[in-house]
Amino acid sequence: MSFEDWFREDRLPHIYCTGCGNGTVINCTLEAVEQMGWTVDDTVFISGIGCSSRAPGYIKTDSLHTTHGRALAFATGVKLANPRLHVVVFTGDGDLAAIGGNHFIHACRRNIDLTVVCMNNMIYGMTGGQGSPCTPVGAISTTTPYGAAEPVFDLSELAVTAGANYVARWTSYHVRELTKAVQAGLETPGFSFIEALTQCPTAYGRRNKLRQVSDMVQYLRTSVILVQKIQRMRERGEPVPEDKIPVGEFVRRNRPAMGVQK
Repeated sequence: MSFEDWFREDRLPHIYCTGCGNGTVINCTLEAVEQMGWTVDDTVFISGIGCSSRAPGYIKTDSLHTTHGRALAFATGVKLANPRLHVVVFTGDGDLAAIGGNHFIHACRRNIDLTVVCMNNMIYGMTGGQGSPCTPVGAISTTTPYGAAEPVFDLSELAVTAGANYVARWTSYHVRELTKAVQAGLETPGFSFIEALTQCPTAYGRRNKLRQVSDMVQYLRTSVILVQKIQRMRERGEPVPEDKIPVGEFVRRNRPAMGVQK
């Protein structure tokens, strides 16, 4: 089947705001799934609540649009009930890291055979622009009108530490790299976590002097640094910029996985 055959055209136009990066992440994910040779009959997409979690509604496969923060619990049930299914989870930084935080930690620990794509737009985009666990320090939101004071939750490092077999982070600007990372996650048995930093001009950008889509994309492009470069800088004893976000492949290993089809 072709790439376009994955979409439910009857559900278009979509609900995403102009310039939202979530559509790019959906396209990258479906391109990776297509490269795997999977079909709509053996693939399931699951999500919780939020902008990112509307993604399965535009895809022809069976899907579950679940309660806030509980996508991984539902996905675990689907995978263990029918291990032959390929289970992919779409989630956001608020859905995954806040109310769904414990599910995230223990899904990594159990190393369940799931692939999780987290669209991290650094804010609660759908429910009012509140600050999330991933809102940068100093950033303005409806709940941090004087700037976020709490440190950012590093989702990728958490996934590595908790035991995921594959972890990578890219942005919606890095389309090729993100697609390859999702495919690598799909290929890796066990829990795979791909974090995609995405632009949200409506809820985040307009409050943080990044109202134009191009401004937010440029912000994502210039705010990152490759993990390999960080390693080389540390080996040479050079200081690593604290204001840069590491991107790339964090880990790929072969811990025993739960839910892998025998």
